[in-house]
Amino acid sequence: MRITILFGGTNKERLVSVASAQALHTALPDADLWFWDVDNTVHETSPQALLAHARPFEEPFKADGRPLGPIEPALDRAKAEDRLFVFGLHGGMAENGELQAMCEMRGIAFTGSGSASSYLAFDKVLAKRFAAIAGVQTLPSVALQDAEAALGQYGKLIAKPSRDGSSYGLIFVNARQDIVAVRNASKTEDYLIEPFIAGVEATCGVLELADGSLTALPPIEIIPAEGAFDYTAKYLAKSTQEICPGRFSAEVTTRLMDHAMRAHRVLSCRGYSRSDFIVSDKGLIYLETNTLPGLTKASLYPKALHAQGVTFVDFLTGQIELAARHVRR
Repeated sequence: MRITILFGGTNKERLVSVASAQALHTALPDADLWFWDVDNTVHETSPQALLAHARPFEEPFKADGRPLGPIEPALDRAKAEDRLFVFGLHGGMAENGELQAMCEMRGIAFTGSGSASSYLAFDKVLAKRFAAIAGVQTLPSVALQDAEAALGQYGKLIAKPSRDGSSYGLIFVNARQDIVAVRNASKTEDYLIEPFIAGVEATCGVLELADGSLTALPPIEIIPAEGAFDYTAKYLAKSTQEICPGRFSAEVTTRLMDHAMRAHRVLSCRGYSRSDFIVSDKGLIYLETNTLPGLTKASLYPKALHAQGVTFVDFLTGQIELAARHVRR
């Protein structure tokens, strides 16, 4: 199989994807590079062009290689050439199961979760329902028409796109005028509204090893630069702190790892995942599960791998082995 790093995509997270691809290329220098551009076309690109792109979180990337056509003909080519995709992709069709389904229909091997699991985890409302089935505590959802009453009840709400990542579109509802902002935002995409709960933000990765066993990685404590872990705080702010392992009690650490494993299993994730939580005085609150978490040099999942003593190269080698084995079944 020809190992190929597929990165880019047609959604807002394509910028993060380029940074992930830079880290993936460093670890897998012999892999081919395919860039999925915002116009839905795929292009070969050179390592030189990828590594020379100095501001991936802010500026769009342009490939310098041969065009391969729209995504579906490119996938046909990948099948014919016996390629295995290492996904350096996040959000949109890359994470909601559509790309995975296109690969599965062609028998193309790829890293990460399959189409059904990706679809389920990408929808925060559905993911919460399944996490609750697994015994993981979640917050109640608030219907938009009930937001004003819920604001009076809880004092503060938080609204976020139901199907999006990298903390795009977060709206903190502190007053009635903020509900207007949520109504306007919900005209273009579905929003999940929940009571705001104070606490420490935490995330915990799960890793499937080459033998199929699962292990939870050390949880990470997140202290955002400006009080909200949005896109700017994640990728651009210098003062955001990500402490790994997090400074949690042994009991909280154990529960974070257990709940991340429960979420991974109940959502039928494969390969690796990362689940986000709030550690509050009301207990551990589940937020969401990422089936294609960021793999940039600054991302949370690689930090947890490092704390676990797993090198990035060994992680990728294991994921490639899992993907190849799965497609042969």
